[in-house]
Amino acid sequence: MTETKIWTVDEMDAAARAIKRGSLVAFPTETVYGLGADAFNEEAVGKVYAAKGRPSDNPLIVHVADPEQVDEFAIVNEQAQKLMSAYWPGPLTMILPVKPGTLSSIVTGGLDTVAVRLPDNDATRQLIRESHTPMVGPSANTSGKPSPTLAKHVYHDLHGKIAGILDDGPTKIGVESTVLDLSTDMPAVLRPGKITPAQIEAVLGTTVDSEVHHVADDETPKAPGMKYRHYAPDKDVYMVAPEDWTQAIIWMQAQLEPVGVMLTNDLIVQHQLAGMDFVWSLGDNNETAAAKLFAGLRYFDDKKDVQTVLVAALPKLDVNGAYNNRLGKAAGGHWISELLND
Repeated sequence: MTETKIWTVDEMDAAARAIKRGSLVAFPTETVYGLGADAFNEEAVGKVYAAKGRPSDNPLIVHVADPEQVDEFAIVNEQAQKLMSAYWPGPLTMILPVKPGTLSSIVTGGLDTVAVRLPDNDATRQLIRESHTPMVGPSANTSGKPSPTLAKHVYHDLHGKIAGILDDGPTKIGVESTVLDLSTDMPAVLRPGKITPAQIEAVLGTTVDSEVHHVADDETPKAPGMKYRHYAPDKDVYMVAPEDWTQAIIWMQAQLEPVGVMLTNDLIVQHQLAGMDFVWSLGDNNETAAAKLFAGLRYFDDKKDVQTVLVAALPKLDVNGAYNNRLGKAAGGHWISELLND
């Protein structure tokens, strides 16, 4: 078993050496921790799929340190240039046509496009520069499980499978980047994130397709998170709408075993849950909820006596799209009404 090291930002050179020799290094971003490998090293990229247990038709996002680095492997159009100026570095991934002969098909999922982003994290951009290569970077977790927002989450899932983790503390946003397809006639959001369709439209001056895209079993997804169940703990997760919490708490109190609950502070106060066991605060607003969602799911995953977790869904507003999307996938689309009707 490989010894997985945890490096501080001051030990950047060790992390860069590991990338150069074809090893895997988890790195911090503003969204979640990513699992890095040299994007031009096919053998190293293959190790990413093996370490995560990731399906081979799930393409990887390539992370760069500077916008100019994208030209090494992708065709940058005018729309991409506008969005790079507006939102890079930041939580926006763009799907662009790949330059033939530059990237292995295991990076692109065999497609003629590639997903690329420039993360808003100084340490990771420095790591990419010192490694002298763009890095693939799916979330640094076992495939399908809640994404990691702390180095210890990565260690929990991948210790013994990767060379090391570059620890830069907790991530700020907590859910993965917006994925925007710019390889089609109309730009299309394939995965919601902090950057909303309205913000993208304001920069591009054109309509953006923001409908949820469904991927068939025999179809290769253009972006991560489209085809397979993601973000799911080993518990039964149910979404709870704001108006259903009273009934949800009555149901919870009638159970013989403890039930985990994850909700915002206003709901904790409203329903007199402050200080109670098995309550995970999602903070005061949609931004704190997104930042705390995956950590809360992992918290209850470690509670052996908890088998069911009830999680607050947020109002259906554009700014809550990323949170509700990830929660919906973690819950497999299940709502508290299913339990109340049993």
